[in-house]
Amino acid sequence: MTTPKRMLYVLTSHDTLGGDGRPTGFHLGETVRPWSIARAAGYHVDFASVRGGKPPMIGHDRDAAEETAFLADADVRDKLDRTLTPEDVDASRYGGVLFVGGHGTMWDFRGNARLESAARSIYEAGGVVAAICHGQAALVDLTLSDGSYLVAGKALTAFSNESEAARGLTDVVPFSLQSVLEDRGALYSCAPDRIAHVVVSERLVTGQNPASAPELGRRMVELLGR
Repeated sequence: MTTPKRMLYVLTSHDTLGGDGRPTGFHLGETVRPWSIARAAGYHVDFASVRGGKPPMIGHDRDAAEETAFLADADVRDKLDRTLTPEDVDASRYGGVLFVGGHGTMWDFRGNARLESAARSIYEAGGVVAAICHGQAALVDLTLSDGSYLVAGKALTAFSNESEAARGLTDVVPFSLQSVLEDRGALYSCAPDRIAHVVVSERLVTGQNPASAPELGRRMVELLGR
């Protein structure tokens, strides 16, 4: 049975963009905004990453007081230094899971059987599965117990092909996130680049980009509060 007052945030452990050496990691802003909303609503948040331990981080806005406070929180620092591995995760403890973005997810979220199992268990127990930006890489191969893709027939969003091209990364990332989701039967939509866009379909919540993080956090809490 899920415990609706606990959420799991999953972070990438991958730290480089392809072979060009540019750094990547989990996106701090996409973590902090939903976390702040969840904590204000009384939720306990745990962190996991693909390899466990301290994951690489990008997107820190040093002028954002909310991010500074997050990183200064002793409990947060301890959890980020010692994130759970997928093998450590007991899905029955969580009412919701959020797959946080950052380009690194394109290399290590897809095909991770342990993460897929945790998300499937949470969803089929009546919980919420959420993903933002590139975090949807965790969803492209995720199937339910009946063998169908979780995203099939569901409205969703993710980082768009257009946005990937605008950053010159179309040929750097290992696959097209938007295209593969559409191939799986997802009903994809997006807003213009950098404009917030959140889609809720049953108990699947997706955000297109970092600007979508606050609304995604609110919608997760709303669904779990029903």
